Amino acid sequence: MLQFLAHFRNPLVLVLLAASAITGMLGDMKSFIVISVIVLMSVTLDFFQEFRASRAVEKLRHSVALRAKVVRGGLAREIPVAELVPGDVVLLAAGDLAPADGRVLDARDLFVNQALLTGESYPVEKHAQDALPDADMASATNALFLGTSIISGAGRLLIVRTGSATALGQIADTLVQRPQATAFERGTQAFGALILRLTVILVLAVLLINAAFHRPLFESFLFAVALAVGLTPELLPMVLSVTLSQGAMRLARRRVIVKRLSAVQELGGIDVLCTDKTGTLTEGHIRLERHVDALGRDSERVLELAYLNSQFETGIRSPLDEAILAHTHIDVSPWRKIDEVPFDFERRRVSVLLERAGTRSLMVKGSLEDVLRLCTRYEDAEAQPPRRRRARTHPCPVRDAEPRRLPRARHRLAPSLAAAGPCRGHRRERTGVQRLRRLSRSPKASAAPALAALAAGGVAVKIVSGDNELVARYICDKLGVAITGVLNGSDIQAMNDPALHAQVERVNLFCRVTPTQKTRILNALRARGHVVGFLGDGINDAPALHAANVGISVDSAVDAAKEAADLVLLEHDLNVLQEGVREGRRTFGNVTKYIMMGTSSNFGNMFSMAGGTLFLPFLPMLPIQILLNNFLYDLSEIAIPLDRVDEDTLARPRVWDMHFIRNFMLTLGPVSSVFDFLTFFVMLKVFQANEALFHTGWFIESIATQVLVIFIIRTRGSPLASRPNVWLVTLSLAVVGVAALLPWLPFAGELSFVALPPAFYAVLAGIVAAYLVAMLWAKQMFYRHWERHSGRPR
Repeated sequence: MLQFLAHFRNPLVLVLLAASAITGMLGDMKSFIVISVIVLMSVTLDFFQEFRASRAVEKLRHSVALRAKVVRGGLAREIPVAELVPGDVVLLAAGDLAPADGRVLDARDLFVNQALLTGESYPVEKHAQDALPDADMASATNALFLGTSIISGAGRLLIVRTGSATALGQIADTLVQRPQATAFERGTQAFGALILRLTVILVLAVLLINAAFHRPLFESFLFAVALAVGLTPELLPMVLSVTLSQGAMRLARRRVIVKRLSAVQELGGIDVLCTDKTGTLTEGHIRLERHVDALGRDSERVLELAYLNSQFETGIRSPLDEAILAHTHIDVSPWRKIDEVPFDFERRRVSVLLERAGTRSLMVKGSLEDVLRLCTRYEDAEAQPPRRRRARTHPCPVRDAEPRRLPRARHRLAPSLAAAGPCRGHRRERTGVQRLRRLSRSPKASAAPALAALAAGGVAVKIVSGDNELVARYICDKLGVAITGVLNGSDIQAMNDPALHAQVERVNLFCRVTPTQKTRILNALRARGHVVGFLGDGINDAPALHAANVGISVDSAVDAAKEAADLVLLEHDLNVLQEGVREGRRTFGNVTKYIMMGTSSNFGNMFSMAGGTLFLPFLPMLPIQILLNNFLYDLSEIAIPLDRVDEDTLARPRVWDMHFIRNFMLTLGPVSSVFDFLTFFVMLKVFQANEALFHTGWFIESIATQVLVIFIIRTRGSPLASRPNVWLVTLSLAVVGVAALLPWLPFAGELSFVALPPAFYAVLAGIVAAYLVAMLWAKQMFYRHWERHSGRPR
């Protein structure tokens, strides 16, 4: 009910209701009833369409709502976060978001990011304590707060406060910041401002002219208000909402869930897509191919070291660990875990300290470059006497290695990770024996065609990966992607923002980048005028998902990534995303159809109405008739969200261009006015029309021209080559038919309509046909002129 009443807050609606109340008090009950009914019908139509659209989109959002793993009745199960209550115990792992405020019951290397609340960007370690949490969030080491993200480790949380009672809920008003307006939102705001200026000018002109001709003040006021209503695209919010929700539902059928409705349109404007290779360009699973030593020889020893590290690692288990553990089985019972340093995206390694028979060993697993950089020794079985080779290997200083053997091994092992250990008697990672292992991901069969389709559609794909250059080049080579330039994280670190802005256009492969560097890359692309999409699924991708115009994640992503994303893919396939891009362009095309309608025939008719007051001895149309005209026109346009879109509109990115809309209005609007003035001449000179006959004839001509011109404007080319949606055709013809029959209906007199001579309809058919031909010619001339002078196709 409150949502319905909210639609009456529109200032023009309030003015109309006030005007109808005044007419009622003055005894003009006919005007009171008609104005009230038209306003109520318009508001109801708007509310019904938006309500249905919002309900559909809300159902889609619920399908990807965050869930928490809670322990109830001794069993762990997943439930929606909204169903948590104080007293629940929640299990947390790396990548999760804290679902509420609570006390930590158990923590194993539990590090969280709580910058949202404290402003401190560095990870904070949490511990289990029996004491109540400190009131100071920054020093509450035994508490987690809603909205903070788990970076590494695992733990259990006792829920204490939920919803608005949480720390985040209590300060929500100070934390909520309006997101940066999209190009489309800025465009619609600029369009609204333009219409508002034109409305004010025309309304003031009408009031001054009527005052100069000493016409009744109240009737002139109602006419001016009705004129303002006719000029205002009051249906635009509904058309936007319905069109975007229709796009969201079509995307849902393609296994894409929309969380932010405006992202549907923004998706159509993407011209750069940044993506990690994992799970999108490559298969989601990893296979362990070889386990070799530092010099590239097969070694069972390195498999044992990697297995021990993966087996005893806590927190979320990565696909790398699963590949290692699935490759073989090793008895780990002799080993006991002492300590662990979890993986993070700055160190790029995880370290596990184990003990066996009183001897401690540090097992380190991480990126190849980082482990090689830290190692001081390597094992070489050939460097010791033959009788001892089977007993144990001999540690050799890395500096004593043959100059080119290690580099050759590194190239042979890409893509690979490294394991180091054991380091007896030491706890420093820099004293280690390095081992290497090779893992591979196969490129997806669908990735290469999808990349080609995106490129053909004007979307450049840039790979932004935390992996090294060798791995990324290997995948690009398998996919047939030509590398135009490469930047490593170390290169980006040394660049200032202007230098990075100059490089991002050329480079399409970014390697070894940190989360902060990902964000810098996206901001640099946006600064150069690109509309950027980012596809990511990890904890380290959340900042970049926020920074992109459209953040895209997958349903298997960590909570932090899904929460930051605007779209969630239920299939890890770039073909699905390509369909989403086309859907965004379809949505943009249908929204602009309504705006172009409002800036051509509708504006032209309202301009004619204002201009007619200069030489007509009476008002060109009564206020009631203007409101009815506007309602019927709006009714004919509600099928626009369902309309088809030309293939050339789907073929390239679409962004809002206010100059195009303004020039389109200034070109086609006057054509509409010319035919309106022609109708004035015919009614006055040919049919010798009195006031009632003039109002009736022009009302029908106005409806016919405003409504039928959609078939000219809806397509860039010939109307005969683009088939419109059947509902759009049906509604348009039905509205024109109703307008033509109105003078013959029993209540026509209540609307001040009179029967028209049969000859008028023949003349009307000729005028409308000539009008549509003239609009087609004007449209074609406009597009040719626009493309020739702006250099931008439409």
